[in-house]
Amino acid sequence: MSPELAVALTGASGAAYGLSLVRALAAAGRRVHVVVSPGGARVLREECDVSLNPKAPDARILAPETPDRLVPHAFEDYGASIASGSYPLGALAVCPCSMGTLGRIAAGTAENLVARAADVCLKERRPLVLVPREAPLSPIHLGNMLKLARAGATILPASPGFYHRPRTVDDVVRFVVARVMEHMGVAQDLVPPWKG
Repeated sequence: MSPELAVALTGASGAAYGLSLVRALAAAGRRVHVVVSPGGARVLREECDVSLNPKAPDARILAPETPDRLVPHAFEDYGASIASGSYPLGALAVCPCSMGTLGRIAAGTAENLVARAADVCLKERRPLVLVPREAPLSPIHLGNMLKLARAGATILPASPGFYHRPRTVDDVVRFVVARVMEHMGVAQDLVPPWKG
C-alpha cells in the first residue's frame, strides 16, 4: 500500500476526530493529503478553536508538530493529485463525514474534491473509510450507507467503545481514531486491542 493517505474533514460535529486523525497519521510518519470543506472549517472553529481557510488550509495549523508531512488541498481543486485514479493514494478517510457529503459520495456526483477523491477510491478499489457522526439516522441516511458499503466503502460511525476505561474526551476520541487508522491499513498504538 502507498504510504500516502488522505483525510477529509466535513461539516458534521466531531471535528476533533478528524483533527486527531490527521495528527496521528502524520506522527506515524505518513504523508497526509488534507481537504477541509467550508462546513468542516466552520465546525473546526466552533468545536476546536481552529481557524483555517478551506481554499488554502495551513498545514502548520492542522499539524503543528509535523506540518511537512501534510499536503493541503483546496476544497474546490479538481486538479489536485488525489482527484486522479492514476495517483497512488493508499486510503481516504472522511472524518467526520456529514450526511450531505455521504449522500454526494453515494450519488457519485464528484462535485468537489472530497466527493471526487472518494469516488476515485471506490472506482480504484482503494480503502475508503467514512466516519459519520449523526443521530438519529433517517432511512435516507441508512440507504446511502448501505449503498456505499456495497460499493466497497467502510462505514465506521464515531461510536467509541468504553472497555478501555476512557477518563477524558481525548481518550474517547483516540478510540475512534485508532479504529479509523486500522481500517486505513496503518498500525496504531493509541488504544491497546481487546484481549478478552
